[in-house]
Amino acid sequence: MLQASTIKFLKELKKNNNKPWFDGNRKSYEAAKADFAGFVQAVIDKHGKNDPSISTLIAKDCLFRINRDVRFSKDKSPYKTNMGAYFNGAGKKSIFGGYYFHCEPGQSFMGGGLWMPMPSELSKIRQEIDYNFAAFKKIISAKKFKTVYGDISREAEYTLTRLPKGYEPGNPAENYLKLKSFVALTKIPDTDLTSKDLVKKTVAAFEALQPLIRFINTSIE
Repeated sequence: MLQASTIKFLKELKKNNNKPWFDGNRKSYEAAKADFAGFVQAVIDKHGKNDPSISTLIAKDCLFRINRDVRFSKDKSPYKTNMGAYFNGAGKKSIFGGYYFHCEPGQSFMGGGLWMPMPSELSKIRQEIDYNFAAFKKIISAKKFKTVYGDISREAEYTLTRLPKGYEPGNPAENYLKLKSFVALTKIPDTDLTSKDLVKKTVAAFEALQPLIRFINTSIE
């Protein structure tokens, strides 16, 4: 579980996203960061028993900085209003898929997969889906997966309007071959953030996602 003070800090940061306020509340930030890191480590320790690829991670390897990169953004707010963690044994900048947890009051979610892979990796994943669609469909049709995620995210911004070159209309995997990202996400109610079952629920969600991540990473390998 996360402490109520961590959620409170993020809510207040959203209202006061400026350096003077942040500097004046740095102790609260450090406490919130330590709290979130403790949660992340608990997830690693528990889910690492299911997925050895993340078992040697430590929390600081997974956490994202709270400072925003504003160089190319119209929004010059200096800080993110969330705390995020990416669980990937090969590192946060890896070409392989992994798990993600996003803590932001009112907009929290968890899940993972592989977001916007480079053309080389994207081509390999599509090829594997085409060759082994029965196996892929079995993964995303599994009861645990559907209960937690419903389906892979097929938002318009991550989907081509036409099939990529080399694939013909009528392909059984057509709807998935059009994807540019392969992620599955589920929202987290604010009440769950401070629940004693948060680690348990997070690990269960990651377990449901693990076969998809294995499929993605095997495709790339």
